[in-house]
Amino acid sequence: MRRMMRELRHGLEQLARFGLVQARCCAFAVALLAGIAGSRLLPELPVARYDLVLVYGVLLTLVARKAGWETRRDTAVIAVCHVLGLLFELVKVRMGSWSYPEDALSKVAGVPLYGGFMYAAVASYVCRARRLMRLRFTRYRAAATTVVAAAVYLNFFTHHWMPDLRWPLALAMAAATAGTWVGFRVGAHRYRMPLAVSFVLIGFFLWVAENAATWAGAWSYPQQLAGWQPVPLTKFGAWSLLISVTFVLVEHLAATGPGRTAGHPGDGPPAVSDSFKTG
Repeated sequence: MRRMMRELRHGLEQLARFGLVQARCCAFAVALLAGIAGSRLLPELPVARYDLVLVYGVLLTLVARKAGWETRRDTAVIAVCHVLGLLFELVKVRMGSWSYPEDALSKVAGVPLYGGFMYAAVASYVCRARRLMRLRFTRYRAAATTVVAAAVYLNFFTHHWMPDLRWPLALAMAAATAGTWVGFRVGAHRYRMPLAVSFVLIGFFLWVAENAATWAGAWSYPQQLAGWQPVPLTKFGAWSLLISVTFVLVEHLAATGPGRTAGHPGDGPPAVSDSFKTG
């Protein structure tokens, strides 16, 4: 009984540590979402809300860099994700997938420039998780995963004119990452989970965050224009696929040079504590 209680206590302590580290990883995203939500509470101003959010996002980026939330390399990776996110937004808004109904000076083709910060926030999470949790990857097939992730990104554009290959690509990603493990540190212990499972888990929490973001008026889906309602569950699957694109970008752009944290050929599997072990 005492041993069981000790194990339970240890498990709860580790879960709390894990939650704290996750909160640190999400610092930029949470601050961004809080700023967007807070902007709805402002009185009527001569400056458009979207323009204020853009200024806030830029200032938040500078603060994150100054406070040491991001390294110089992280900031470069996040900037690339911001640009790719804006490209994604320009196409999706043009096709009517969602919209930004408010006016602003910083809107280009219906997309406010702050829109790229949504994707930058996801990249920030991946970069910080990579460092704070000391991620290690075993049996990671970079070429295959990159090819599928690139196809996933393109499919989000081409499905407007061609057949939607989302499900085949999901199966292809499962095949490309089969046997790939991501090891991570929580306190003094290391754990691991399949890389594909991490995509699904992150996708779920991004779907939750998207519900909060649309409620805060960051953007609106067509069915939300007459009044807010939950984001369709299908977006959960979309985020689970799209996170692979961010992951691949981070690994290609950040996993080089000194301080590299990805697994190297020949590395053994990460040391895994008996608690919370998956697989």
